[in-house]
Amino acid sequence: MSLHGEVHARFHPPPEDLRRYFTTFYLTEMIPPPGGAVVDALQPEWANLRFFTHGAPDGWIEGGNALGGASYVGIGPTSRSTHFTVGACRFWGIGLLPLGWAAFMAAPASSCTNLLADGHAEPAWTAFAPLHGAILAAGRDPEREYAAIVDHFRALLGKPLRDERLITAIHDAIVDPMVASVSQLVERAGASQKTVERACHRYFGFTPRLLLRRQRFMRSLSKFMLDPTLNWIGAMDPNYHDQAQFVRDFREFMGTTPGEYAAQPHPVLDTFMRERLRVAGSPVQTLDRPEGVKPRGPRSGSPRAK
Repeated sequence: MSLHGEVHARFHPPPEDLRRYFTTFYLTEMIPPPGGAVVDALQPEWANLRFFTHGAPDGWIEGGNALGGASYVGIGPTSRSTHFTVGACRFWGIGLLPLGWAAFMAAPASSCTNLLADGHAEPAWTAFAPLHGAILAAGRDPEREYAAIVDHFRALLGKPLRDERLITAIHDAIVDPMVASVSQLVERAGASQKTVERACHRYFGFTPRLLLRRQRFMRSLSKFMLDPTLNWIGAMDPNYHDQAQFVRDFREFMGTTPGEYAAQPHPVLDTFMRERLRVAGSPVQTLDRPEGVKPRGPRSGSPRAK
């Protein structure tokens, strides 16, 4: 066993009719080293639900709140790292895309950013609390647990979403590395800047500018994590003006410097990124494209880099 414990993750794509709303459904088991715990810090993500069938973590968000011992955790969209310490545990995670937030969440995404919530107690998350019981009732049978998740969300689906086209257009623009400014994002969305800002507030959680900065950062972090031969300069996204700008973003999003981060073990992220890339085609949630939108062709860099 590793000095930092073992992490086993299995990523499952949602069925076709739910794929627009979710990133992946993922079953995770963590085994700590003898006498210790699994410790890591997750990168900024879209919203997540985590249902524990065994064990429960102690966690806190950089600059945000702390939560310990909750068996069902709701996490809004994050722009900061989420730290946790956990013993032996097993849980299902469910990643909500912005369109999924629109379909299943009543609260504005901006009211839940960078927050850890006890899903059994916080009103924004209690609609999914019965799913925890359904997963537990499946008796640790992954196929039955997966079916319970699918059945639950199918039952919650309502009428078509009024803002679906706009949400999808904004999402598509955000994940495109060629979109480097708010004006470019607004143009691609095909709506006024105020309309785009309101939609980002309601469904994405952050301002358009912060969303683009988060994407730029996540492309850089993912590249570094997947290729240990790279240094940070080699991993930096072309949309960064210089290394100092990248270091400022790193401190804001992860609460540490690139050098300090590289020196720390990342047993969960190392496993998650590589397995997610293999199964889902992208290493992290924030790089997932909206379902049904065709890629716009190969990208060789950013407008500024050219």
